[in-house]
Amino acid sequence: MPTLTPILAWTPFLDPIDIHRVWYLTLIPLAFGIAVVYKAVRLHDLNHYWRHVLIMTAQIALGIIALAIATWLLVILILPAIAP
Repeated sequence: MPTLTPILAWTPFLDPIDIHRVWYLTLIPLAFGIAVVYKAVRLHDLNHYWRHVLIMTAQIALGIIALAIATWLLVILILPAIAP
């Protein structure tokens, strides 16, 4: 008979969920959450709130993707050529 102790004793910060293989799937929800909060605080007029949120979500996601590509280029291509 299986025990429920590991399930009941789960603590979020001490035993995080193992999503290391699919971490990139959290990029869009994280960027969306940041954009929702930031735009709710910073906009003076909320007429075009969701349009601003979607634009900022895309900006955050594309910025992180661009940083990932730049880091990959630096580590995989440029650094081995400089210091073989």
